[in-house]
Order: sequence, then C-alpha cells, then structure tokens
Amino acid sequence: MENWEIVAREQVRDTVAAYNHSGDRFLLEELAACFTEDGVLESKGDWVARGRKEIIATLSGVRATEAVPGQEGAVEARRPSFVRHFLTNLRFDAVSPERIQTSAYFAVLTAAGLDHWGRYRDVLVPAEGRWLIAHRVVRTDAMVPDSPFQRG
Repeated sequence: MENWEIVAREQVRDTVAAYNHSGDRFLLEELAACFTEDGVLESKGDWVARGRKEIIATLSGVRATEAVPGQEGAVEARRPSFVRHFLTNLRFDAVSPERIQTSAYFAVLTAAGLDHWGRYRDVLVPAEGRWLIAHRVVRTDAMVPDSPFQRG
C-alpha cells in the first residue's frame, strides 16, 4: 500500500465519523460539509437530496419531533434525549486516487435502546483538501415499532 492510500483511507474514516457525530448532534451544516458541493444523500426507496442545501433541508424534516404542550392539534411524538450512530465493518470496496467506494453497517441507539439499523454505501472523492462524500446510499434494514424517526 502506498502512502497516498494510507492518508486517503484515514481521511475517509474521518469524514464518515464526522458525518455521524454531526448527525447525532443535529449539526446539519457540519454534516452537509462531509459531502461535495453537489453531493447526493439517498435514503433507498424513500428520498434523494442533491447538494448541501437540499441535504440540510431534507434532514431538517427527518428529525424526531415532540408536541408543544398546550398547542391545539399537536401530534404526540417522542424526541429521544440522545442519538448515537454506531458504525462497524467499514470496508474499502475500491480505492483509486480519484475515487473510493466504501460500505459499512450502522446502528442507531437512543435512551430507549436500539432504534434502527442498516447499511451505508458511499462514493468519496478528493475535494476541498480532503475526501468528501459524492454519493451516499443509506438503506435502513429495520426499525423498531413506534420509532421517533419514522416518516409519516
């Protein structure tokens, strides 16, 4: 393995971790910065967001919300006190100086326990002095009943 590849792999790991950390804290601008300017975030079979602004707008609608007490017509929903994405088995499926393809498994935990889990399939490219996600496909394999992250 050449030095450029070692550096690229570590930068990819950092980008993937930054995505999850910023997502857990609902820092959507930081999360979107993990993508190229025209990057694509796709929730397989559900929605596709193209570009950083659209990624932010789309994820703003995915966040679990809670009813405002005393507000008429408010929908009862649970907001988790915390969210933690756990990533495992990050695999480098293809590596070149221009493009890296990875796959990984994720699990999302809240105070109630395991909430949902699935897979990431990513294409990353060198941009803005680091490796950024050009296309991420998120496939949720399963979700607990009454998850606060279910889209309605």
